[in-house]
Amino acid sequence: MTDVMQAITPETMTNAPRPEGIRNWRREEKGGILRLWLDCEGTGTNVISEDVLRELGSLLDIIADDRPRALAIRSAKPAGFAAGADIDGFSALRGAAAREKLEQGHAVLDTLAALPFPTIAVVHGHVLGGGFELALACAHRIGIDGVKFGFPEVQLGLHPGLGGTFRLPALIDPVEAMQMMLTGRSAHDRKAKRLGIVDALVPERHVEAALAAAADGRIDAAETGFRAAALRTRAARSLAAGRMRSEAEKKAPVRHYPAPHALIALWETHGGDAAAMQKAEIASFAELLDSATAQNLIRAFFLRRKLKSAGRGADGIDHVHVIGAGAMGAEIAAWSAIRGKRVTLEDVALEPLGAAIRQASKICDAKHLSGIETRDALDRMMPDPDGLGRSRADLVIEAAPEKRALKEKIYAALKDELKPGAILATNTSSIPLADLTPAAPDAARFAGLHFFNPVSKMQLVEVVAHERAAKETLDRLAAFTTAIDRLPARVHDYPGFLVNRVLTPYLMEALLLVDEGRDKREIDAAALAFGMPMGPVALADTVGLDICLEVAGSLRGALDRPMPDTPDWLAEMVGKGHVGRKADRGLYDYSGGEEPPDTPAEDPDEELIDRLILPMCDAGVECLRKRVASDADTVDAAMIFATGWAPFRGGPMHYAETRGHSAILERLRMLEGRHGPRFAPDPGWDDLG
Repeated sequence: MTDVMQAITPETMTNAPRPEGIRNWRREEKGGILRLWLDCEGTGTNVISEDVLRELGSLLDIIADDRPRALAIRSAKPAGFAAGADIDGFSALRGAAAREKLEQGHAVLDTLAALPFPTIAVVHGHVLGGGFELALACAHRIGIDGVKFGFPEVQLGLHPGLGGTFRLPALIDPVEAMQMMLTGRSAHDRKAKRLGIVDALVPERHVEAALAAAADGRIDAAETGFRAAALRTRAARSLAAGRMRSEAEKKAPVRHYPAPHALIALWETHGGDAAAMQKAEIASFAELLDSATAQNLIRAFFLRRKLKSAGRGADGIDHVHVIGAGAMGAEIAAWSAIRGKRVTLEDVALEPLGAAIRQASKICDAKHLSGIETRDALDRMMPDPDGLGRSRADLVIEAAPEKRALKEKIYAALKDELKPGAILATNTSSIPLADLTPAAPDAARFAGLHFFNPVSKMQLVEVVAHERAAKETLDRLAAFTTAIDRLPARVHDYPGFLVNRVLTPYLMEALLLVDEGRDKREIDAAALAFGMPMGPVALADTVGLDICLEVAGSLRGALDRPMPDTPDWLAEMVGKGHVGRKADRGLYDYSGGEEPPDTPAEDPDEELIDRLILPMCDAGVECLRKRVASDADTVDAAMIFATGWAPFRGGPMHYAETRGHSAILERLRMLEGRHGPRFAPDPGWDDLG
């Protein structure tokens, strides 16, 4: 629980009435300061929708005539100020309709910005996207400890569209403002104060005093300083824009992600003229909204929401016991504790337990937890070398090494220890649940809970069912996944489950290409050109060549589809300990300073790309045919959020649909003729229509 949530509670909010005909705002006056409380009807989170802005506009018309001492805008939601724009409302808009809605929204915020008395946004929690732009339209911003500002629009293939492109650079250092918008990175409370986003940063108990000071003109707006003045010239902006373009191209190539480059062009061309920038922002936003990139990234947003909906409900899990304090177990324990669960962590050795606590502290730092939050998280995570937590836990997660006999031994010891109703979940990634279930204390309360490494960064968790798992067990595990702020992908037991089954052909084909004599850098650069976050050779090194060898062997013996043997030299490398980045040497020699390419190939070999990508599409079809995943959306969502699979293409199944199933089939058959039966199309293509 954050400091904000501790300070901002329903009791500190308002019971002020909603004006007649208004559904999303509450109004109250105290000490001559008029307060508008944003309180979107029927939801626990505020979003900036068309209705919210239209109602604000009608309220501002009245307020302008009332001439209060000051106007304060707050959120009545404990969770935060606003989570951004209403994506449901604008995602279907196109062309002239999009521009019209944007112009209407701008008119409301322009009215707010022009009011002839102090306007103050009092913000807490998340202040994102359109919520941030609403706050920027006020003359002052008072932040409550723990507040976090951000423009995540770039993650949707867009840039700010309600004035953020010109109001933030006018408020703070323009280069800092552009970096926030270009990267989507957020500014937490102290950084926001340092940058000048907030004029005051206070605890909740001091808000009234800060409000009175702002109303009386005793809080000064931040000065943008010399750098802002220098960048008012086109020549100076062009110099800075050139550097921005170069950096943006490395992370977001313009051919795949046009939004950052459109934003840079806006600022470079119109940065010295707010009116021109506003007009250009509206036109640019509407154009980007029409792009395939934005539509696919918005689709990914909805896929994320769909996964979360699969984990609704109470999990009934307060105490988690993790068996195994290796890399995965330590991260699972730490993340569960950070997200509010009581955790006991068991291992046969003391050293991994100490390392796990140190790792948990590092994760807290990386997640910008306060000292109090870090202390509380570490207090919830207890080393348990004697396994006393086994009998008290609501959920026991086995994260032991991938050895069936070891896992079965652990399960045997748990038979008389688990309390009634407790769930046992395995984090196995390669052993079929069908092989482990007979050893489980209660098959109905046993399932897979497959996290990805590192847990603190990877968003997806596979909730793996088997024939004897109870629906209640799977529902609770999905709800637990959501409760610890991860995305549950419900899948069924199958070799590799879903993600590894689809990803493995990508890695294996890269190894075969290397075996053919293709340059590893060419292979990785081609994958980057397609839009993958990491080339397959680099990914194999990152995963570990030993793991790749193990997974390939387990799949080869379990699938009814052809899977080629791995090259002999792979086993030799593993035998020498050259297993990848963790050993400083794999397919790349990191000890000698060799690094994989980080820029896409300019003119990639299209057949090479198809050899890497199409087998993943085919494996996705196989998983649908085998009912490993319930639908194509689950395949796409799992691959995007577990592997970063080219999100601007919408996922492997959406990519196949966009390119055309018949075209994919034709290409697979051509590759089959050239390279063998591993490219033979799955029979499930015929069922896709």
